[in-house]
Amino acid sequence: MAESIIYQYPNCSSCKKALDWMDEKKIEYKSIHIVEAPPSARDLKELIEKSGLPVRKFFNTSGRRYRELGLKDKLDSMSIDEAAELLAGDGMLIKRPLLVNGDTILPGFKDSLWGSSIVTE
Repeated sequence: MAESIIYQYPNCSSCKKALDWMDEKKIEYKSIHIVEAPPSARDLKELIEKSGLPVRKFFNTSGRRYRELGLKDKLDSMSIDEAAELLAGDGMLIKRPLLVNGDTILPGFKDSLWGSSIVTE
């Protein structure tokens, strides 16, 4: 079984829903506080590349820090390395929860997507 790692923030309602969903499905996971122990820039770059998703999907675009830094207009001109460094430096910028399950990388929680993507065998 592929180990599920969930980077989460305890006060985040989407994170709470995701953890409750995992518990309900009896799927084991390792929970990591996204602010206290964010993924490294190297790990984030690897996750972004492995996911095949646009870099923007890894940013908490509704967050205060995202707006304060004016990232809406800066992201498109950023390299993956620059984006990964920025995300690693401030866990509040990362879209959460962030699920890592084998080759599956899912920023944000949508139960239908998680249900069809998580490898449990």
